Amino acid sequence: MIENPSPALKLGTQQARNLHLAAQGILRKPPARPRRADLLAAIERMQLLQIDTIHVVARSPYLVLFSRLGNYPVEWLDKALEHGEIFECWSHEACFVPSSRFAVHRGQHASGARDHHWACKNAARLHDTQRADMDAVLRRIREQGPAKASEFESTKRAKTGWWDWKDEKRWLEALFTRGELMVARRERFQRVYDLSERVVARMEFDPHTAKLSDDEIERALILDSIKALGIAQARWVADYYRTRRKHKDADLAGLVASGDLIEVEVQGWANPGYVHRDHVGNLNLALAGKLRATHTTLLSPFDPLVWDRARASIMFGFDYTIECYVPEAKRRYGYFVLPILHRGKLIGRLDAKAHRADGRFEVKSIHLEGDVEVDAKLIETLATAIHACANWHQTPTVVFRRSEPRSLAVELRKAL
Repeated sequence: MIENPSPALKLGTQQARNLHLAAQGILRKPPARPRRADLLAAIERMQLLQIDTIHVVARSPYLVLFSRLGNYPVEWLDKALEHGEIFECWSHEACFVPSSRFAVHRGQHASGARDHHWACKNAARLHDTQRADMDAVLRRIREQGPAKASEFESTKRAKTGWWDWKDEKRWLEALFTRGELMVARRERFQRVYDLSERVVARMEFDPHTAKLSDDEIERALILDSIKALGIAQARWVADYYRTRRKHKDADLAGLVASGDLIEVEVQGWANPGYVHRDHVGNLNLALAGKLRATHTTLLSPFDPLVWDRARASIMFGFDYTIECYVPEAKRRYGYFVLPILHRGKLIGRLDAKAHRADGRFEVKSIHLEGDVEVDAKLIETLATAIHACANWHQTPTVVFRRSEPRSLAVELRKAL
């Protein structure tokens, strides 16, 4: 057991990856019959579950959970929000967050630490220029109860950025970003807004941690980030919650001295890695070569494993771009490309579309990394993972279009 660890601790590249995957709850195959408590535990481990509305396969938060839970009922996530076990806020981006971390996130906003975020800037600008309209929307919800944007009669639309929203939707979003409204529940993935105090009243969190100092919030965000990642370099910490400050090794020295973090060396890394003290058990297993990755699955483009391109490159040697936001002519692999995790490595990517009406899961293309050795065992494992994802989507018929290597699609068709 590591009691007084020193910076001389050395991990291999795969040992570091396995620590990362264990912390994220994706090291091993999930149980055959997940429980609802497993969903909440998965979100607690990740700390953040990024929200995105694209659903050519499945909307990202549901897919991230599938990678960790397997065949679970998607309504579990909706119920967790409605029951106050999780809440929505702006953090890394728009995210579901465990209610146990409410004080940290609300304190971060109250301190102004989030004012640099684009959503906060937009909300402040709207409040300065259209405050009377926003107050009218707030008053209606106060008097008439929770409401969706679709329940407000549209006045006009102002096309801004990616979304063509009516003004009422923009005002609701600004009030949500400012913390005056929260999301009470979702109906067909549409937000139902309510007064924050009414949503908070049913949430599950420790009231004794309702107010934190700025220093306590910064410390909590650093430790939560590194705990969620399992192992991290100092420069990766700020991205997890999209905090303003970019951390350096010197910023973490006090947390190493206090025993909250353990400093390690990782083969091939130019900078030291840091492990949260709660992961000392897994660190010992990794050092002994007993922490092994056995899970193969498809990942969301917005999975924490890959949302930081620089981190994914160093951790897995995997260069990944979310191409749904890239003009079609410049896309290399496809619109909604799912990274393929195979036993602790990112070995390729799959561009898919779920045709729910006719029960068909279309694999438009599948590309493996150039150094991946294709054998019968890999084909069998990949086919099983793709079939499991297709079944969860209720699109059990799998169709392959293109592959690299070209023979891969043929072999996968046979295996299925």
